[in-house]
Amino acid sequence: MTPGDADAEAAGLGILMDVPLEVRAELGSCTMPIKEILELGEGSVVELGRAVAEPLDLLVNDTVVARGEIVAVDDTLAIRITALVLRAPG
Repeated sequence: MTPGDADAEAAGLGILMDVPLEVRAELGSCTMPIKEILELGEGSVVELGRAVAEPLDLLVNDTVVARGEIVAVDDTLAIRITALVLRAPG
């Protein structure tokens, strides 16, 4: 790779830096029959099948990229990254 190639590659990545991606934190999940969902109301409790001490998943476009813990920032919930999830290329 020549220095010119590196500059072209950096410029190409630059146009992607402002592309919005969906980022979400997942506390857990469960499967419920429709009957139980229709019975949900204020005060209902839905168990998410994840231990309290277990880290949350941080997903970017439905792919887990990190794990972390819930923290409060002022009056807002946030996630503190505790581990990155590295995937092998391929």
